[in-house]
Amino acid sequence: MKTPVYLHKPGVVCALGTTTDAVSRALFASEPRPLTTTDAYTPGRELPLGVVDGDLPPLEGRDASRNNRLLLQALSQIQSLLDRQLDGLEPHRVGVVLGTSTSGIGDAEQAFREEACEQLPDWYDYAMQEIGAPAQFLARHLGLSGPATTISTACSSSGKALASARRLLQTGVCDLVICGGVDTLCRLTVNGFGALDSVSERTCNPMSANRDGINIGEAASLFLMSREPAPVVLSGVGESSDAHHISAPHPEGLGALAAMRAALDDAGLPGEEIGYVNLHGTATPQNDSMESRAVEQLLGLATPCSATKPLTGHTLGAAGALEAAFCWLTLTGDGRLPRHWWDGQPDPALPLLSLVNDDTRLASAPRHVLSNSFAFGGNNVALVLSGVDGVASDE
Repeated sequence: MKTPVYLHKPGVVCALGTTTDAVSRALFASEPRPLTTTDAYTPGRELPLGVVDGDLPPLEGRDASRNNRLLLQALSQIQSLLDRQLDGLEPHRVGVVLGTSTSGIGDAEQAFREEACEQLPDWYDYAMQEIGAPAQFLARHLGLSGPATTISTACSSSGKALASARRLLQTGVCDLVICGGVDTLCRLTVNGFGALDSVSERTCNPMSANRDGINIGEAASLFLMSREPAPVVLSGVGESSDAHHISAPHPEGLGALAAMRAALDDAGLPGEEIGYVNLHGTATPQNDSMESRAVEQLLGLATPCSATKPLTGHTLGAAGALEAAFCWLTLTGDGRLPRHWWDGQPDPALPLLSLVNDDTRLASAPRHVLSNSFAFGGNNVALVLSGVDGVASDE
């Protein structure tokens, strides 16, 4: 029997707010918080983006990237709990596993814009943009010497970080793992998805007949994962790699279906036990098509579902952990589910999923939820999170 692995209250910063409690209030609010419309990353073309608004903790030297500052903001939400958890643990028994897609590339872009006489600015250090930088920075900042790994598998990165952290605990390599994801807005991603004709000039519209692409966002989401009981257990993990295409998912959702089915099998649950699905829900034609088909095949059409990216933008390497945090808040709540914000115009070519609306309210929090993350190259991960009876929140 596998050792249960628990998720303590997360630290979250995203377009919905810079504290976990502020994010929770905005997530379940009766009106959506609008994204920020700006041409900061696409000069001359204004786009809605999931911008983190507000001051972030300062940093100096090679660690002073916006990516790391977002991490510190998320860390500040769980610092007191971390201090208690670290008491009595050897530094080499504590791991750090994070997901990112671009790390500090946004800072490199700024440095090149400031470049004069072939001399990069003094504040810039190449280490800022290294993919491994987030986990190495956090381990160094906290004085930890356990495994420190950054996973970069595009939009499944931080979902896979949670899966990897679970394995470190279940195999006995670590006693505590700080895990999650972080990604920062930059021109590379905004313009890269633009080159694929995948960026919408309005708030994204998942599952709609009028959907026309994604919004990009930035975020950091951190969990403390341990074998010590907490209100939520990571009960199931499913991973697959269908390798159908470099950027397009399998049209029938075979890889997505395989990952979701593996997550349910790992959790030992039948599909009817899932009380809510956080969809990957990017609002691109192909993703929504294949995901809705996969969900219908595995769970039917009655399970409440929603896509939260209209509230945050697609935070890429941070999305898996961010949406796992939304699931954590749902499992520890009062029966409210994250609303599916869209224009209400279903695509007749897609299965009609049970999308969460004003009238969707459970008598109590769901017992089990499923969160999907699907990435370029057919790299997929699905997580099942479950509520734990009788365990109070450890704030």
